[in-house]
Amino acid sequence: MKTFSAKPHEVVRNWYVIDAKDKILGQVAVEAARLLRGKHKPIFTSHVDTGDFVIVINADQVRFSGTKEIDKIYTRFSGYVGGQKVETPRMVRERRPVLLVENAVWGMLPKNPLGRAQYTKLKVYAGAEHPHEAQQPAVHEVR
Repeated sequence: MKTFSAKPHEVVRNWYVIDAKDKILGQVAVEAARLLRGKHKPIFTSHVDTGDFVIVINADQVRFSGTKEIDKIYTRFSGYVGGQKVETPRMVRERRPVLLVENAVWGMLPKNPLGRAQYTKLKVYAGAEHPHEAQQPAVHEVR
């Protein structure tokens, strides 16, 4: 038997829509990362981008489990003295709600050129509308 290895030009990319309304953020991010990486396909190859395009809608209505909405902290640092910024999910939701989903999915992808290429296939929208109807995306249910 020979080991199968997918070639980049042989990969067929599908489009999926995930509705994040009243779903827990971690569960939405896990499914999105799985589809982006292509781990649901039998041709999955770890060093080739075999993933699909993922559209996440209603990102502003995603839920957190427990008390993470208040207790969780997002930290970033500009590199300058006094440049540390700290936000809770509630503050991020008011400022830019799509960041909640984008940051969660980014944390589940590899931190290398392949992961950055996979991340570009993620499209996140705060509302229920998206401009990708022409691609005829299939609905993907999050359990």
